[in-house]
Amino acid sequence: MDGMSVPTSDLDPKIAERLKRDANGLVPAIAQQYDTGEVLMLGWMDDEALHRTLTTGRCTYWSRSRREYWVKGETSGHQQWVKSVALDCDADAILVKVDQVGAACHTGDRTCWDADVLDAVVGERPDARS
Repeated sequence: MDGMSVPTSDLDPKIAERLKRDANGLVPAIAQQYDTGEVLMLGWMDDEALHRTLTTGRCTYWSRSRREYWVKGETSGHQQWVKSVALDCDADAILVKVDQVGAACHTGDRTCWDADVLDAVVGERPDARS
């Protein structure tokens, strides 16, 4: 995957033509626990990874560091079973609702957002009663 080239894939052309990919042909994919709404991780998909995710029932991502496809949990046992897949309104991000088995994060945490919560001022919306 180099620059704007998109590898050959069996992804439905109607979906492929809608996708807005980055310069490497990738789209960010958020994995969310289907029943609790818990945000688990962010991965990257190209057309083939999305095709595999849509047709196998298991999340497949493109590893930017290893430059290869990986099925979540194939070696760790921490599998993601697909419940639904949706594109956002701009077709530049993917939301995959999954049933996560074990940890989603490569560190062993349940989610990739467990360990580094930043201090932030908590906002309160104005009282709507008027």
